[in-house]
Amino acid sequence: MSVRRTNVLLITSDQQHWNTLGQYNPEIQTPHLDRLAESGTTFSRAYCPNPTCTPTRASIITGQYPSQHGAYSLGTKLLESRHTVGEDFLQAGYRTSLIGKAHFQPLRESEEFSSLESYPILQDLDFWSEFDETFYGFEHIELARNHTDEAHVGQHYAIWLENKGCKNWRDYFRSPTGNNDTQRRKWLIPEEYHYNTWIAERTNSLLSQYHEAGDNFFLWSSFFDPHPKYLVPEPWDSMYDPNQITVPSLVSGEHVKNPPHFQMTQEIKPDFSAYRESGQGIHGCHSHLHNRDELAKDIAIYYGMVSMMDHYIGQIVNHLDALGLAENTLIVFTSDHGHFYGHHGLTAKGPFHYEDLIRVPMIVRQPGRVPAGKTSTALQTLVDYAPTFLSAADIKIPYSMTGKDQTGVWYNYDDTLKRDHVMVENRHEPTTIHLKTYIEDRYKITVYYNQSYGELFDLETDPEELHNLWDDPNSVELKSELIARFLSAQLGAEPLPMPRISGA
Repeated sequence: MSVRRTNVLLITSDQQHWNTLGQYNPEIQTPHLDRLAESGTTFSRAYCPNPTCTPTRASIITGQYPSQHGAYSLGTKLLESRHTVGEDFLQAGYRTSLIGKAHFQPLRESEEFSSLESYPILQDLDFWSEFDETFYGFEHIELARNHTDEAHVGQHYAIWLENKGCKNWRDYFRSPTGNNDTQRRKWLIPEEYHYNTWIAERTNSLLSQYHEAGDNFFLWSSFFDPHPKYLVPEPWDSMYDPNQITVPSLVSGEHVKNPPHFQMTQEIKPDFSAYRESGQGIHGCHSHLHNRDELAKDIAIYYGMVSMMDHYIGQIVNHLDALGLAENTLIVFTSDHGHFYGHHGLTAKGPFHYEDLIRVPMIVRQPGRVPAGKTSTALQTLVDYAPTFLSAADIKIPYSMTGKDQTGVWYNYDDTLKRDHVMVENRHEPTTIHLKTYIEDRYKITVYYNQSYGELFDLETDPEELHNLWDDPNSVELKSELIARFLSAQLGAEPLPMPRISGA
């Protein structure tokens, strides 16, 4: 039996706005996450390192920024040679597993870069039934790739559906894999076959297995919701009344002083061709005009997706507690990035580093170590997760990780470890969509590659981010100071995998 050490259970959602928790927003019900917060600490200023899936998820397991680990955008791949936190846990005798969404690799592969998450292997169920290799430091994986009814369904989720007796599972998914392209807002799949059910069931099975064997574990339970499209099975589809929901909206004139691509989103047919360098699609570079009533219906479903996910997260936490694992298990809940549902006239995601997109929900719990019922405004970034997980388990942090150990902040014993800034990167195109945001307690500044425009917001006086001070004549000195601190932060984040061991 392993020595009783701290386990780590990471629970993530996908594209969840930080304000979609009941503790913040009375219009939404998340009783299980609220209860998790009551027994732990909520961090209200947590940020993703990149507002898209692959870069942030790769940062979580490498402890590096996307510009450092190389998976800098959607459609890129985290190379198998990159060191991950799972490898450190394995070396320390832990069991490591990932259930749900990985998205470390793209849906297409090239001759130079293979991808286990690409077609056709994505849907080769025989391959995944026999797959037993370590995947980025996870010795056990059970994966899926689809959001709601996407045709990307396959891998272990499809195998589970068939094993559950759902032989007609293709009836609930879009072509060409499935044969149902008509579902809108209500997903016809029975709840018992939903991927939330699968994730909770398989996570709990592993928790039981590890408990019975006396194994320490690092387990990532990775949910797909509430990532659009907006689709959820009954009864969750009718849980919220669109007429009772607050719909965020554009404030007239707020984009006038922003970079040009902001205002272009409010055009009927904007021409973003000048921004397309790679020939690939650019998230967010399209018209964001929408019908208010239809958006309200979408938000109602989005909230339903969050509440359903909350229910199954509750099943996982309750099971862990019933096994008696609470006190020596560090639970962290967060999302890979945020989401627009009308904020600033925007929907989904894109190169718009408002708090709505780059700020994420974050709850940490470990009874007896993490303060209960506390809300902290300490700046957090998901880049710090890997070194902090290792530190909590008393495992040496590798030199390659540029994230900072936050155990002192999470456990509330060392305020000197609090960050004075976080960084968010976005390099969707080589030059045209290439930006970085530096965030302090009060100010945030966004700098664009080879461009004279940018963004500067005072979050204390302008928490809604309506007044861009970049070109404000009264903010010239402030902008200069923030750019200098931004450059200093860039220098401080450089990876140094080799320590200096000699004077010469």
